[in-house]
Amino acid sequence: MRRRIGAGIVTAAAAALALTGCGSGDQDGSPTVTAGTSGAQVEIGNTINYGSFGTTADLDCGEGKSLNIGGSNNTLTVSGACANVNIGGADNKVTFERVDNELTVVGLNNTVTYQQGEPTVNDTGTNNSISKG
Repeated sequence: MRRRIGAGIVTAAAAALALTGCGSGDQDGSPTVTAGTSGAQVEIGNTINYGSFGTTADLDCGEGKSLNIGGSNNTLTVSGACANVNIGGADNKVTFERVDNELTVVGLNNTVTYQQGEPTVNDTGTNNSISKG
């Protein structure tokens, strides 16, 4: 029997897996992978790689994990203290509790807000809004 897997989930999983090379972290542990209606998430070492399209989700950086986000049209709320963050894609709305070291946004029309921290901000995309709020 054949089953069709939703293209959005497959694409999100592929995006998350493609990002696994980004970011830093200790890679001595086994990867943790989750995929579902709220996107795909792969955690390798101290780096979380998240990819999705058109979802609303809560993520947790814990204390000092790095986070890579890929996808479009997402509304994400990130708790904890992220060390480094990379955001790619378009039309994402991402709110962070804390970003400590570096915040890089590549893509277009992303709205990013962080509540605490003093990260170095790199906006290499187009029409992104990045603010401390």
